[in-house]
Amino acid sequence: MQKLPSIKIKYEDGRLIVIEKPSGLLSMSTGRRTQGRPETTAYSILTQMKGRVFIVHRLDRDTSGVMIFAKDEETKRRLQDNWDEAVEDRRYIAVVEGIPPQQEGTVTSWLSDNPKSFKVSSCPYDNGGQKAVTHYKVLDTVRGINMGRWQMNYSLVEFNLETGRKNQIRVHAAVLGTPIAGDKKYGAVSNPAGRLCLHARNIAFIHPFTGRTISVSSAVPAAFRNLGFGGSR
Repeated sequence: MQKLPSIKIKYEDGRLIVIEKPSGLLSMSTGRRTQGRPETTAYSILTQMKGRVFIVHRLDRDTSGVMIFAKDEETKRRLQDNWDEAVEDRRYIAVVEGIPPQQEGTVTSWLSDNPKSFKVSSCPYDNGGQKAVTHYKVLDTVRGINMGRWQMNYSLVEFNLETGRKNQIRVHAAVLGTPIAGDKKYGAVSNPAGRLCLHARNIAFIHPFTGRTISVSSAVPAAFRNLGFGGSR
């Protein structure tokens, strides 16, 4: 029997479930099959655990962290239709190569999907793309980690999304000149943790039926802490 990747349920009520997805696991299927079997995804695992569920939003395959599923179509619809108003806080933690130019700041640009390169490009002015706003804060820095032929500096950075565009944090980290470690697609030259070093650490949202604010957090991954950042949890 195929061993399924583990997902953690961080919050559950009669209408929705919030899980912690591991890095390397798809949120939902791309339609491909492996050895004749459908792809294993966070959706398929949760379906086996809980029965029918509905995806509210996605995380990239290599991004870990908190992710919301609905238990019925009405909950899904209410959350998706009012996503910008419902989500009060959405924070990620990342290990980036180098040290950002400021201790904290904001990146604003317009993002466009390039179907030829399969990358998202960034423009500092309105070129018809989607406006994206990311706030960041440097939490810690480690210097001089030996990466074979060279030594690298790394920073542990918290990113707070004002908008939620495809690959937004990955692109804006590269705009700062500090690509996310392990993100070769957007310019990283090292992979100190053996994975994309991006983790959805917290999401706070208004429950579509009770009106209460639900806030769900997860710890900084051990693979990030093991790089030597002090006080990270």
